[in-house]
Amino acid sequence: MKIRQVIIAIIFSIAFFSCETEFIPEGIPFEEQIVVEGYIEAGEQATPPYVILTRNQAFFSEFNSNDFENLFVHDAEITVTDGEQTVDLTEICLSELDPSQQALLSEFLGLEPDSVGIDICVYTDLSFSMQGQIGKRYDLFVDVEETTITASTTIPSHVPLDSLVFSPIPDPDNDTLQTLSAFLSDPPGIPNFYRYFSKVNNEAMLPGLQSVGDDALIDGEAFEFPLPRAQSRTEEFDPDTYGFFTEGDTVTIKWCNIDEEHFNFWNTLEFNAANQGPFSSYTVIDSNIEGGLGIWGGYSHSFYTIIVPED
Repeated sequence: MKIRQVIIAIIFSIAFFSCETEFIPEGIPFEEQIVVEGYIEAGEQATPPYVILTRNQAFFSEFNSNDFENLFVHDAEITVTDGEQTVDLTEICLSELDPSQQALLSEFLGLEPDSVGIDICVYTDLSFSMQGQIGKRYDLFVDVEETTITASTTIPSHVPLDSLVFSPIPDPDNDTLQTLSAFLSDPPGIPNFYRYFSKVNNEAMLPGLQSVGDDALIDGEAFEFPLPRAQSRTEEFDPDTYGFFTEGDTVTIKWCNIDEEHFNFWNTLEFNAANQGPFSSYTVIDSNIEGGLGIWGGYSHSFYTIIVPED
């Protein structure tokens, strides 16, 4: 790789760890709020809008898996409009579906159905009459428990990857492991915000631990950067194998463009998650939700499937 490309790759990686405002939550009274996580996607696998509603928890409260299902907020009235069409979202829960439908919903949400263990509920457009389109704005309206929540998002133009390349790691004790590099030509003069997910074989599609980046310092450049294998934040971290792929695995990359507010949400959230610990600082999570917490985000995306070659 040329020196110029090395510098660009380093700059792009630094963007994933940008500095954020320190926030100390001590002394601030807890206020229960509705948390929104909702998306609409355009691209090869365009989706209708879908939203998960839960309740927030006090920062220092005790919490276990038995409490999780009680966090879901039911019986909300949710609509999405794109300025031309308005759809009502219907609530469906895993427990209401047969096994084949549960598998489809779990795949849709990026979950592994055999390991979920809870009755997840989601609001979506069951008619599939509205699917994500690039260039459109989508307004979200939620009425629940005498609370009105609103948010807006856009689906930006998509910048596809140029190519993906695997490379063996220089470790004779792990000679079946490989790294993945992506090559991208960023369009000049247009702010772009990116996010990626990865899936190995039949596992769930997961975002990278630092999944977002922007082109603030690499506008208009063609550059190479690493795409580490994603893993769940609940999975034990192994520094010897983190981010690597195994020879013979089938890898799928979901490469996305998002708007600036959507980027700011994940950038601050991932920064905060990466800096947890007794001596860490707290970060205010940016949100585009009015009347609650969370994110309502649009994606334009493409998918790439490639088999890790044998060295």
